[in-house]
Amino acid sequence: MRTSLLDTPVDIATMDETVACALAAMRSGRRCQHVALNVAKLVNARSDAELAQDIRDSDIVGIDGMGIVYGMRATGQGAPERVAGIDLFLRLMAECADRGFRPFLLGARPDVLADVQAELLRRFPELKIAGAHHGYFGADEEERICGLIRESRAHCLFVAMPTPRKERFMRRWRESLGVPFLMGVGGSFDVVAGRVTRAPRAMQRLGLEWLHRLLQEPRKMFGRYLRTNAIYAVLIARELLRRSRGGGPAPEEAARGVAAPDERAA
Repeated sequence: MRTSLLDTPVDIATMDETVACALAAMRSGRRCQHVALNVAKLVNARSDAELAQDIRDSDIVGIDGMGIVYGMRATGQGAPERVAGIDLFLRLMAECADRGFRPFLLGARPDVLADVQAELLRRFPELKIAGAHHGYFGADEEERICGLIRESRAHCLFVAMPTPRKERFMRRWRESLGVPFLMGVGGSFDVVAGRVTRAPRAMQRLGLEWLHRLLQEPRKMFGRYLRTNAIYAVLIARELLRRSRGGGPAPEEAARGVAAPDERAA
């Protein structure tokens, strides 16, 4: 079911439901694009009209961060579970290995990408990777790279590039790639390759993965988290205050009725 949080679309779906949508797209050949929503992306989309449109135009807007789960619950919209991008990526790799679907991997440095492929094949020996290309290319090379993706006849494409570059790339080229399922995976390649570690399970459940990441990469992440987390906290507080005064859901949120992910992917 699609709803919204702070005027940003969110699909309430479990891991199994999300995987089912992805597999349905791969089987049918009908395009389905997934975007993983976290606090930073939601906040940045409020000042980036193109990113906001990229999110709205996606077929599945998954709940990637616990901050989104807490925001949904605080505003009275139950979220059954968080579907973390890295967990969804690995689950789909397992499904591809079992079902013969072939992924294309796009993004990260060449050395990281090589390690990702080696690790995926170690975990899933039956996996057939359709192709791969690093993420260090300019706009003038995009058409050539899209040609490689088309020629690979991949069933799914996973884009490991920063926001909003990955969202922009998928929205710009998705109709011409011939790939049924597309998903942005952000830093997942770094995790699979062993360059970045995930937070302990307890920190994940408490929504403190951002703190774990901050401790690993303080220079890179401090400014981002300080700004976006603070803004998000203020936005949620304002929304709760408005509702406590009898405002109810924001008009634009109440009016936004969109088909469930499985219906959009069909």
